[in-house]
Amino acid sequence: MKKLIAGIALFGTFALASAQTITFDRTTYEYGQIKPNSDGNRFFTVTNTGDKPLIISNVKPSCGCTTPEFSQDPILPGKSAKIKVGYNTATPGAFNKMIEVFSNDPVNSRSVIYIKGDVNPEAPEPKPLTAAEQKAKNKADKKAAKLATKK
Repeated sequence: MKKLIAGIALFGTFALASAQTITFDRTTYEYGQIKPNSDGNRFFTVTNTGDKPLIISNVKPSCGCTTPEFSQDPILPGKSAKIKVGYNTATPGAFNKMIEVFSNDPVNSRSVIYIKGDVNPEAPEPKPLTAAEQKAKNKADKKAAKLATKK
């Protein structure tokens, strides 16, 4: 009888340990100082560090000035996906916005990520990219945007 109870307890432990787990490359994206009407799009990388498919069911911004895009396709174990977060940079001033990410992770079904920065007309001009850097950036942005909007 003791072996049966121990076996059931051990099986229950493994059943709980095997699940989908959401992990972010960062939980806060710092824009720094940016000029008004500059590109407000940034990407968060979500990785499934569990052993079952992870599904992001919803991404909810704290206000209408922030627009997330994401795919509801399952993220297989060990794989990653992107969440694109756009911020409306037309209004000058500091910002600190919260974005809620809802998934089927049994421990973190609601995760919170943040964007923050300062839209400032006096912000320094962004460093110009070389042709090779611009090509690599365009390719990465295109791939990330495709992953974020794939439905």
